Amino acid sequence: MANFSDSMLVSALILLLAYALIFSEKLHRTSAAILGAVVMIGVGMSMDFYTQEEAIAAVDANTILLLAAMMMLVSLLRPTGAFEYMAVYITRWAKGDARLLLIYLSLAVSLISMILDNVTTVIVFAPLTVLICRLLRLNPMPYLMAEAMLSNIGGAATLVGDPPNLMIGSAGDISFNDFLFHMGPPVVVVWVGTVLLLLFLFRKQMRCGVGEVRELVDTHAIKDLAGLQKILLSLALVVGLFFVHHHFHFFPAYAAFIGLALALALMKPDMDVLFNGVNWSVLFFFAGLFMIVGGVEASGLLNLFGDSLAEMAREPGQLLLAGLMLMWIAAVLSAVVDNIPFTVTMIPIILGLESSGVNITPLWWALALGVGLGGNGTHIGATANIIAVAESEHSNIPGARITPAVWMRTGIPVTFFSLILASLFYTLFFDIFR
Repeated sequence: MANFSDSMLVSALILLLAYALIFSEKLHRTSAAILGAVVMIGVGMSMDFYTQEEAIAAVDANTILLLAAMMMLVSLLRPTGAFEYMAVYITRWAKGDARLLLIYLSLAVSLISMILDNVTTVIVFAPLTVLICRLLRLNPMPYLMAEAMLSNIGGAATLVGDPPNLMIGSAGDISFNDFLFHMGPPVVVVWVGTVLLLLFLFRKQMRCGVGEVRELVDTHAIKDLAGLQKILLSLALVVGLFFVHHHFHFFPAYAAFIGLALALALMKPDMDVLFNGVNWSVLFFFAGLFMIVGGVEASGLLNLFGDSLAEMAREPGQLLLAGLMLMWIAAVLSAVVDNIPFTVTMIPIILGLESSGVNITPLWWALALGVGLGGNGTHIGATANIIAVAESEHSNIPGARITPAVWMRTGIPVTFFSLILASLFYTLFFDIFR
């Protein structure tokens, strides 16, 4: 195992200090992320473990551009009245029942996140959810949190639901059906357990009075049918491209921009108004965070965890324990750093074990479960979480704002409970994962 170096220590300290600023809210999270990135690059250059070029490369342009494109598409959709229309019918479907509404919304985002990425799903559903909660005079906070968490869980079930899954599937030569066969059952178990836990944890927040449901349809109609048809055509193109982008080697961001280009050509919107619909703070937050995590990765700290796991996996009879250890380490790290760098780091380490005669198949499933479930632990653990937090801030509804403390009070027990369920399933059915 590699020695713990000065660069590892310094990069870890910078990461911890940046996160302390983010969680304490002494600075806005975007300011803290940019400050942390500047310090990480400066110190990395002086200590010769991180360069400006590596920092720029660490920014996941696909994620940033996908977010920007989908935000603009949603911004074009808002004025048409589509959200009001959908909100009315979902509200009537739930019959004003706050708990039933949480289950319906959670089920919808989870199923959609299995075929689209969870970021796109939450970008569309978050403003819809706030509108529904306004109609029913409910606090949107529990619904936004539940949607983000359960979209992360739902996305873990399929090969295309989350970027790390695609990386794992490619490295392990795992087909879509094989991935769903192995990941679907534990994800369903975790999903059901998580919904029940969330209903219990949010029981007090969902005791608010509800608005009148029966008269809502007449007062909230489609405002721009022609515009709605154009944007729905563009969104349908995006969804279709999301289904096939891996076959044509498209980045999801490129698929989103194809649909955006069509929408811009058809609708000819005011670009200043359109750009006002983009949450630039979220985009710059992720850019800064990617640079910070890139410095940690460049220092070799993530490899240190991988080397420790590799030593355990090589021990006779320790494969199950190594898989469980990988799952929990992946989950913990995914709660505080982006799960993509950790996945990228672990893939060559796991592949290297195969040459030592280790059956690496169970490790792929452990890694997928860990990175898929761990992001729920903190408000910055997954991109979908940040979208939900930002929407709660923009809602301006009293008590709706999701602070780091509010998220962790729910996110930590949810993540811990999810990992226990996943670990039990993994242990009991280990022969299936082998």
